[in-house]
Amino acid sequence: MMSGKSIKIGTCGYGYYEPNEGWKERYESKLQAYADEFETGEINKTFYKLPMVKTAERWRENARDDFEFTLKTWQALTHPTTSPTWRNKKDKLSGSQKENFGYLRPNDDVVEAWERTKEIAEALEAEVCLIQTPGSFEPRDENEKNMRQFFERIDREGLTIAWEPRGEWKEDPGKVKEVCDDLDLIHVVDIMRREPVSDHSIAYTRLHGLNPDEYDYAYDYSEEELQELAEKLEELSEEHGKVYCMFNNYEMFENAKKLRKMV
Repeated sequence: MMSGKSIKIGTCGYGYYEPNEGWKERYESKLQAYADEFETGEINKTFYKLPMVKTAERWRENARDDFEFTLKTWQALTHPTTSPTWRNKKDKLSGSQKENFGYLRPNDDVVEAWERTKEIAEALEAEVCLIQTPGSFEPRDENEKNMRQFFERIDREGLTIAWEPRGEWKEDPGKVKEVCDDLDLIHVVDIMRREPVSDHSIAYTRLHGLNPDEYDYAYDYSEEELQELAEKLEELSEEHGKVYCMFNNYEMFENAKKLRKMV
């Protein structure tokens, strides 16, 4: 059906991956087993807490040379410390960090959080960093202004940034396109629900399932849905140099394996 040369299929995280029986005799780690099965994977534990650089370097060493990591950026960039996603992860933050983190505000603490995130991306040799803004980051003038100033301040050093806006941004694709094109961002969507609007040469889709609640991850894609997804990815690959397809549902590993056979 399609060559698949520009389509990379993986999952958001690998922690729950269950390799075939006897995997410990073949592999040094679960990550190594995962990287032997898939060609890419999004590291998203970095959203909650950044690892040490040497830990990220070990992850890179554990994966085969042609395996590609993408990275979900630390929530310090996007989520204020009042967000429930912080849970018990803010105990060691300074008072300034607790006050200033989140919403892509162009202050020193958030910029420093980007620099620390970038160190991990470099250790993983990742090319794409995913920024996911929460629903509370509404498409207001203040947020857009902060976002634009933040990207003016930081040094990407060759990293490509993908943006997954949640909340009311999804109701204003025109504004999303304007921001993405102005700031050279990949517009990240669930391709089974909506189309990306950015003009970026790379496409990035995250699949959360098709329950009525978009972020109810308890979902298993049917053969028919996976076939539809394969066709959508083919269309994307005709317009983009590279397409990342990351499953983020409970049955993500099996769904990703089935999709790989289709493409």
